[in-house]
Amino acid sequence: MTIVTTVVLAVDALMLAVAALLSVLRVARGPRALDRIVANDVLVAVVVAAAGLTMVATRNGLLLPLILVLSLLGFTSAVAVGRLIRTRRDIR
Repeated sequence: MTIVTTVVLAVDALMLAVAALLSVLRVARGPRALDRIVANDVLVAVVVAAAGLTMVATRNGLLLPLILVLSLLGFTSAVAVGRLIRTRRDIR
């Protein structure tokens, strides 16, 4: 790898680490359940991005199934939360 590639990967990894830390703090502090759910969804997206970054850094495609499964999980959880919120609004 070139120096530029190494620097870009390091900067990306640092940004993902900061995003993960902020998401974990939002999960811990709340204040509402919806905030925690959205923060968990962001955390799943950060893990997917970190797995992709690892694949680029190692030039290995072994993490692709993990990325696909986590992406599907994140999508279905977002749809489920959206439906839950919609049904709660319809009840009120």
